[in-house]
Amino acid sequence: MGSSITRDIVLIALVAAGPAAAAVPWREAAEYVRLFAPAGHADAYGIAVTSKSLDEVLKDVDADETLVRTPGAWAARGESATDVFGMAGSYNRWLLARLYGSRQMRVARGARADRGRVVEAWTLISPYPSADLRTLHPGTMRLILNISP
Repeated sequence: MGSSITRDIVLIALVAAGPAAAAVPWREAAEYVRLFAPAGHADAYGIAVTSKSLDEVLKDVDADETLVRTPGAWAARGESATDVFGMAGSYNRWLLARLYGSRQMRVARGARADRGRVVEAWTLISPYPSADLRTLHPGTMRLILNISP
């Protein structure tokens, strides 16, 4: 793919994801959708990754007026890999459990609204696993569930 085409795709993805994404250099990562999205519903999910830490991402998205501010939303907390990724995806649960061991990942959740209606549910995860579930990346994964009307 040519560099101008790649640049255009990235710019389109940033605009589509809203103002919060514009400050963060996200890379779309469809390989994770196949792993973590429930079978038959993959088209409702979008996953992207960045080398930025969760704290940096939260700082960058803080100014986004489209994000819904409810108590507990956008607050980072520790959670187990099974709690974060659930049981609906096709990923190898044993490999993921082995990768994280007893360590919890930091997770922040929240929603984005358009004209007063929630349109996306976000989960930010750090560190995030490689697609082969063998290494951890220090950046942040953004999992978005698009909510249909």
